[in-house]
Amino acid sequence: MTFSFSVSECLRNHPRRADVLAFVAGALTVVAFAPYSIAPLALVGPALLFLSWLAAGSTRRAAWRGYLFGLGLFGFGVSWIYHSLSLFGEAVAPLAIPLTVLFVAVLALFPAIMGALAARFGKLPRTVLLLLLWPALWVVFEWLRGTLFTGFPWLLLGDAQVGFAPGGLAPIVGAYGVSWLMAFLGGLFALALAEPRLLRRAVALALVPAIWAGVGQLRAIHWTQPDSKPFRVTLIQGNIAQQRKFQPQAFAEILARYRDMTRAHWDSKLIVWPETAIPTLYRVAAPDYLDPLAAEARRHGSDIVLGIFRQRGQRIYNAVVSIGGKQPEFYSKHHLVPFGEYMPLKGVFGWLYKGINVPMSDLSPGQGGYVIHAAGFPVGVSVCYEDAYGAEIARALPQAKLLINVSNDAWFGDSLAPAQHMQIARMRALETGRYLLRATNTGISAIVAPDGHILGLGDWGRTVAVSADVRLMRGATPYVRFGNALTLVPATVIVLLGGLFAVYAQRRIRNKENN
Repeated sequence: MTFSFSVSECLRNHPRRADVLAFVAGALTVVAFAPYSIAPLALVGPALLFLSWLAAGSTRRAAWRGYLFGLGLFGFGVSWIYHSLSLFGEAVAPLAIPLTVLFVAVLALFPAIMGALAARFGKLPRTVLLLLLWPALWVVFEWLRGTLFTGFPWLLLGDAQVGFAPGGLAPIVGAYGVSWLMAFLGGLFALALAEPRLLRRAVALALVPAIWAGVGQLRAIHWTQPDSKPFRVTLIQGNIAQQRKFQPQAFAEILARYRDMTRAHWDSKLIVWPETAIPTLYRVAAPDYLDPLAAEARRHGSDIVLGIFRQRGQRIYNAVVSIGGKQPEFYSKHHLVPFGEYMPLKGVFGWLYKGINVPMSDLSPGQGGYVIHAAGFPVGVSVCYEDAYGAEIARALPQAKLLINVSNDAWFGDSLAPAQHMQIARMRALETGRYLLRATNTGISAIVAPDGHILGLGDWGRTVAVSADVRLMRGATPYVRFGNALTLVPATVIVLLGGLFAVYAQRRIRNKENN
């Protein structure tokens, strides 16, 4: 039995509508992420894009629709970049809007190129495209976007599922693997809308919720085990506005705020302050402030982990230090943010750097391990944006019994960024099977359980201490053992084989036409 109405046929007859649909699909996908968290839209968005590709008819049209999708996704999803650019100084503030537009336009090239390649698979069966090749292609391009030019692994489909059933796959295959699942479910949904035969349409549509719910059963598996009794931890969210953070007249107030808020929580075994909580060098703050505070912490059986700058020779690092033990232990941020923590291509952009007002913006990347000791046990540490890279966080494991991320999202104001960043951090806890302590300057701070659920929350824009009981964890999830290879290797193989088969099919068609 056939069904008279076909979405793909309708879009083929109305190409402008298909173009609009691709843009709307990108914008809708944003709503799958925090703070909205309407998770099923992470499959609806790709489904609508796939439908527009089925009706494209040419490589150029498919690329254009991929670009429109990217404009919708990144234009709405990362528009917060404008807020951070406007804080960079007088030379950059007037350029905040055009630079944001340029940033979005460049990011949109990834789905555009993906669309062009998707169209090059030629006349392969629709089912093969929707369920095999295009979902694999999606994951490959998410990974490329998260890797090239230092990477921008933001708005990955998998991250939107951290608190939902599909997130059950994360400890096995990580965020990219969950993205593959969402693109596959999007392909199933698109197949249900494009398929003219009623029975196949019904089967495809029924499989979407069935697979969604089935994968959710994986959440019952505990990949790691407790390795200690519960103990108290506290996050200190100082809520210092970015405009005031480096003002000399605010320095004494900052020191007093963190010290006083900490003293109210000596019942906690571990207390965590945000990234660059103390906006100066460690050697400057240590003698009169940090050393006495560390001695006080030892008397109460506590340890403090805090963000601060560290200088070694001529190099300055965005660092984290653990104080309270016999000796301070440091972690220096490895993955720096271009234009914020270091200035690439100075010969080209030198005129712009002169007007950038970002203190400590010529930092050096850290070297060495990802683990320090705090409160007597090994801790995996990351600073701010580093928690967007699952494979980098996993480098601290299985040695680390606990994860700590310190961040400063004050750069982004009350935009979508803090909620999106919090969602990304939760995925790291879920992938690794560890408790995660995330202390931020202005929010969102949170204590996250190994299943990704939040145990304690400090919302954006509040001066607050967040406390909860956590446990050390031991063992390793499959993702920790194998990283992104479980996803990227098969996805790449599928794309390459699909491309080779498409080339072979095209040559056969040409040979027949010539004969």
